[in-house]
Amino acid sequence: MMNYNIRGENMEVTPSLRDYVEKKIGKVERYFDTPPVAEVHVKMHSQNTQNSIEVTIPMSRLLLRAEEDHQDMYAAIDLVVEKLERQIRKHKTKVNRKFRQSGTKDVFKNEMGVTQLENGWTTDENESEVDLVRTKRFNLKPMDAEEAVLQMDMLGHSFFVFSNAVNGDTNVVYRRKDGRYGLIEPEA
Repeated sequence: MMNYNIRGENMEVTPSLRDYVEKKIGKVERYFDTPPVAEVHVKMHSQNTQNSIEVTIPMSRLLLRAEEDHQDMYAAIDLVVEKLERQIRKHKTKVNRKFRQSGTKDVFKNEMGVTQLENGWTTDENESEVDLVRTKRFNLKPMDAEEAVLQMDMLGHSFFVFSNAVNGDTNVVYRRKDGRYGLIEPEA
């Protein structure tokens, strides 16, 4: 069962908007054999003529997260649900491929050509695989986050991976949609 935590910034979350969010995001339950138990975090934001929605669904083996901007909030909700469904389909294909490669007996087919996994996922055998077109290897130079942002800007990239000079962890700095920067660190 999915519990919804819906909040609005610079806007009121009306009952009809709340119902629409729950109905649309609830569609992702059809991808599971048994409905997932998860807390769905939804943040809606309105600024001028632009509306945005951010959805995060943390689960035991997977974190689903998507965000979308649109002039119409209902259209933004539809678009964010499409993104979530694409993420689920991609994840299911990867899980299914790993089971097949390991030769585990946890994968079986039903009469409709759909594969069901022991963990509740289902997957269509005709789904495309991830198209990895390039692999890069490089040494992680120890630096602080400010230097990493400068390196990223000099290279013209939208993210930069580096070794944190303070604690030795691998970190990522990235450019956000609003032009500011973000830092990704591993949990302790």
